Amino acid sequence: MTGRISAPNLASLFAEAGNRWGRCPAFSTRRVDGTFHSVSFGAWIDRSYALATALIELGVDARDHIAILSDNCFEWILADAAVQFCGAADVPRAADVTDSEIAYILDHADVEVAFVQNDAVLAKVESVRGQLPKLRHLILMSPVEREGHLPKNVHVLRDLEIRGEKLRLQGDQRAEERIAGISPEDLFTLIYTSGTTGVPKGVQLTHAAMASQIQNLPFVLTPKDRALSILPIWHSYERVFEVISIACGVHTYYTTLRHLGEDLQSVKPTIMVSAPRLWEGLYQRILSKVEKAPLLRRILFRTARFTAHEVRTADSFFSGRQIDLQGRDVLVSAMMAIRHAIGWALCMIPSLLLDRLVLSKLRAVVGGEFRGTISGGGALPPHVDTFFNDIGIPVLEGYGLTESCPVLAVRTWEKLVIGTVGPVFPGTEIRIVDLVTGTILYPDPTRRDLGRGKRGEIHAKGPQIMKGYYKDPEVTARVLQDGWLATGDIGLVTFNDCLKIVGRCKETIVLLGGENVEPLPIESKLLESHLIDQCMVVGQDQKHLGLLVVPSLAGFAGVGISADDVAALKVRPEAREMLRLEIRRLVGETTGFKTFERIAAFELIEKPFEVGDELTMTFKLRRHVIAEKYGKEIGAMFDA
Repeated sequence: MTGRISAPNLASLFAEAGNRWGRCPAFSTRRVDGTFHSVSFGAWIDRSYALATALIELGVDARDHIAILSDNCFEWILADAAVQFCGAADVPRAADVTDSEIAYILDHADVEVAFVQNDAVLAKVESVRGQLPKLRHLILMSPVEREGHLPKNVHVLRDLEIRGEKLRLQGDQRAEERIAGISPEDLFTLIYTSGTTGVPKGVQLTHAAMASQIQNLPFVLTPKDRALSILPIWHSYERVFEVISIACGVHTYYTTLRHLGEDLQSVKPTIMVSAPRLWEGLYQRILSKVEKAPLLRRILFRTARFTAHEVRTADSFFSGRQIDLQGRDVLVSAMMAIRHAIGWALCMIPSLLLDRLVLSKLRAVVGGEFRGTISGGGALPPHVDTFFNDIGIPVLEGYGLTESCPVLAVRTWEKLVIGTVGPVFPGTEIRIVDLVTGTILYPDPTRRDLGRGKRGEIHAKGPQIMKGYYKDPEVTARVLQDGWLATGDIGLVTFNDCLKIVGRCKETIVLLGGENVEPLPIESKLLESHLIDQCMVVGQDQKHLGLLVVPSLAGFAGVGISADDVAALKVRPEAREMLRLEIRRLVGETTGFKTFERIAAFELIEKPFEVGDELTMTFKLRRHVIAEKYGKEIGAMFDA
């Protein structure tokens, strides 16, 4: 039996997956020797029922919030299904969660039961246990052997499973009763994202919201597909894909960056979701290998790449899949048609030959059976995007937020328009709003083109939009009005009806690896320095963070480095070295910042930020203005 599962809630969907896909492999975990251990859909669901029954016996009530503090593994999805079978909602976070995050999130989310992946995470929770009066039980997920007894109220996951199996053999059907009582508007998950002040916000996503992403999926996956899971499963992006995979009977393999190259060859995946950094890294490795090759191979590669690009762009043009930002007139379209027809005619035959000779070997790097990747969590660099699509590895870039479950737009194989994030997701409405006046630029019924090509803030409305931020109606009201979510992203709708992201008007920075960085805590810390008058963290879609600095001439003079102006200061090596050390001192592990939050490069700028230009009337940074004005300086940081 094939076909995508549709169900009123995710617990019912999981249960139906166990019935429909039965003995088919569902999840595979990598062993130390590189082989994979598989668990079938049926076995997963049986174990989830048992674990859910044990949780109910522990006192878990319907609509409780249960934390899962773990990286990707089979035990994660086992725990998640069990939580859903209790009629509860999960509160997920990765194993690298900090002590302060544990203390805040578990308390704020009213968590009474928490799964922890291993001893290290257990130790973190135990260290802040005194700050968590509501926390009653901890469940250790990893099957480790221990000497002595576990701390009070700490259970081992497998022991709970066994307890639940015994109860079910005695006729316990409480899990089934809980599933039947789940409402579409009940919470499926409560995901905490970082706030602008550094305080995480709890995004409430309902069963109906997540189910809509499956029901409206604009492409087909089947039980014949194999997926590699590499992105953090607690993020909404990887999470929704895992649920989609379950609904479609896809076999999911858990891997890591360390083993990705090897697992691509052994698993031969057909599909995976990914972050831009993965493809940029692969792109650089391919080019580096080509540059070291003999002259003939380099010539063949460049010729294969050129002819493939000509054929692919011609196909895109004639099928309406080439980006159109202006609304081309008939004459321009005719000229382009002639150009692409000539390119196609000249390059088609050599492209076919060189594809077999050269490009097929490049595709073998990802296993040779790859249908494509869905890239998200940041923008793909255009040259990387173009390269992989040219050589026959389709990149289906998507766009969304945790607050939208997350997908708002995504490319499909049929509508793969490079330079965009694809058509708006089915069932979703998009409008483009003027950043200053709030006027709706798109769709504008008074215009023949409806406002296509007009830039503004993206607002979205649809069944996947969050219920709101947990316990925070004030912040919810700022971004969610009349069902419309203000995304904080700047975009436009192209003339071939795809969404293009052109910038950000909100402050969150998304790095190339998909890490979300809130710049305000970093900037606030840096402004403690007597050497820095003003600063702004940058790094959207880059590998690392950079910093624009308005230095304090008085501060530098105070440490013996005098200069008449910033231009004179910039050429003083000792000034730059002192500032580098100051930045490292203030933003690092000892001051509570994660590795990806550290500053890797900086540039001094000569003119202070001023109200009405770079600053608002309340002295807040107008980030998009500064980014545009100092684009050259920002580019220099990341080109170095």
